[in-house]
Amino acid sequence: MPALFSDADLVRQPREIYPGCVHVPGWLSMNQQRFLVGEFFRWGQTTPEREGISRGIPPHSPEIYGKKMSVRLTSLGWHWSDYAYRNDAPEFGGAQPFAVPDWLQRMGRQALDAAYQPSTAPSWPAFDGPQHAEWVSSYCPDVALINYYAPHASMGMHQDKDERSSMPIVSVSMGNTGVFRAGNSENKNMPFEDILLASGDLIVFGGPSRFMYHGVPKILPDTSPAELNFPEGRINITLRQTGLSPAGN
Repeated sequence: MPALFSDADLVRQPREIYPGCVHVPGWLSMNQQRFLVGEFFRWGQTTPEREGISRGIPPHSPEIYGKKMSVRLTSLGWHWSDYAYRNDAPEFGGAQPFAVPDWLQRMGRQALDAAYQPSTAPSWPAFDGPQHAEWVSSYCPDVALINYYAPHASMGMHQDKDERSSMPIVSVSMGNTGVFRAGNSENKNMPFEDILLASGDLIVFGGPSRFMYHGVPKILPDTSPAELNFPEGRINITLRQTGLSPAGN
């Protein structure tokens, strides 16, 4: 008789990795994933607009210390370059990113609500019902960084510290499974934990884990769900609240 619960079923439950860092497997429905994949391609198309200003940042590989990243990046709200946010992308003729849509901001608040339930995240932020709801409602991400990982792409250990706000980072994945390495806040070395982020998974990190070093050392081939119709690579959307003045979008 087959087991009612496989090891994978038992392991892939929402859990607190560290205080403030929470993994919620399968958070996005397949329809939501398909929609986000389609939006990724739309967001990366440059569109002429009024007064000669173009909208949309093409997916590109930013240079870090003179070396191109293996991932390809596009963004909403702000353009990210040289560890800073700016209104436009000089390397693309001054094109400006599309604004972060209201529905994506709502998704970010829904993600915080789901991840930081006391039953899943007992350590932090440890709010009661009214406090939790008020805190979640205050989250207003004004930038989305969207990375495309080709099958052999990776991302080294780093901190997300270009924002003035310390509100949590919200991250969702579509496509191939990625190995997400969650480290400590002091350096790039151990201790760290490797977490498999499958298509539809959510990971959120804030509070004591907001500035943890993290990276994606590997993408697992042939792991994208067939029904997603996105066989190659991985798309990762991270929402952040910068604390900067409005980008003029």
